[in-house]
Amino acid sequence: MPERVSYRVYYEDTDSLGVVYYANYFKYFERGRSEFLRAHGHDVADLNARGFGLVVHAVSATFRKPAALGELVEVVTSFAVTSSYRGRFTQRVERDGELLVDGVVDVVCLDGSGQLIEMPAELTALSGP
Repeated sequence: MPERVSYRVYYEDTDSLGVVYYANYFKYFERGRSEFLRAHGHDVADLNARGFGLVVHAVSATFRKPAALGELVEVVTSFAVTSSYRGRFTQRVERDGELLVDGVVDVVCLDGSGQLIEMPAELTALSGP
């Protein structure tokens, strides 16, 4: 089940044209991933403290329409495990249901010493269809 979280576009999010600077959508995606995990009982800081560090392996995005200063946008996030070592967050940014940006963020899990480890069972259990 996708998780949804809303954000207002602030001045600091925009470029000289008054629209969201493209790199800031990745910040919205990051917040969406954190809130997805939190909504499913997994605080990122707690995962880190337990030796599970989720890190971005690959990211892609398609920018379809801009969001502008003052608008309310919604980040929609889903998660699936694609292998024993990799998870995929499928994310999009919408404005009133209209798709603005869609993206895919592949993550891997590292232990406390930075070594690749299998995705923890509690995260594989979150994998949607």
